[in-house]
Amino acid sequence: MDKVNFGDELVDPDEKTRRVGGVFSSVARNYDLMNDLMSGGMHRLWKNRFVAKVKPRAGEQILDMAGGTGDIAFRMAAKGANVTVSDINPDMLAVGMERAKKQGIGGLIWQVENAEKLTFADASFDAYTIAFGIRNVTDIPAALREAHRVLKRGGRFYVLEFSTSEWPGFGELYDRYSEHLIPRIGKTVAKDEESYRYLVESIRRFPKMGEFRKMIEQAGFRSTSVEPILGGLVAIHGGWKI
Repeated sequence: MDKVNFGDELVDPDEKTRRVGGVFSSVARNYDLMNDLMSGGMHRLWKNRFVAKVKPRAGEQILDMAGGTGDIAFRMAAKGANVTVSDINPDMLAVGMERAKKQGIGGLIWQVENAEKLTFADASFDAYTIAFGIRNVTDIPAALREAHRVLKRGGRFYVLEFSTSEWPGFGELYDRYSEHLIPRIGKTVAKDEESYRYLVESIRRFPKMGEFRKMIEQAGFRSTSVEPILGGLVAIHGGWKI
């Protein structure tokens, strides 16, 4: 595989995977606090909307990939779904397990997994979710194909991810905010400016909504959809395995 982007830097694929792991190990403890500060708390509303779109039902088997600190999994488990929380980073999962214990949330399965090479059998899940994680995957098409593989026929696939706002002026304003202020917040709160600079760069380099929708279709999903939030600053992508 050719070199890939780690933020604005070109690196070997294995190097990107390693360095992304380092980023999330570094930010794990302050991840939820930083999400609140960076989004003004709006990430909670986006996640509620996302889970409402997924429509988790009692008894369903759902894989929450890049599930990290459990934000999406907790919401789906509250609806009675059986959720497997997977992440390539054990430090993020450790934070999630600690949060679950404090909140008295049981019944979740926590498992270290690489989205590009899942260990689950074919047709294992009724739904697959990934929130703010797909842009950090080294080989996104491989991860999309794996998502398709592990879903049952009739299974649904949902992604919550940053994109590019199509509202005139708003996208440019957010770009300036993210480029100049988010790394400073990271430096002040998390004592880690560089990790947050990478996260900003990874958002800027993620495919636009239409392009990413085509990637989902190329992985085999049908009846794909995209719901822009704030003009596409954030988007909910969906698809079905038919």
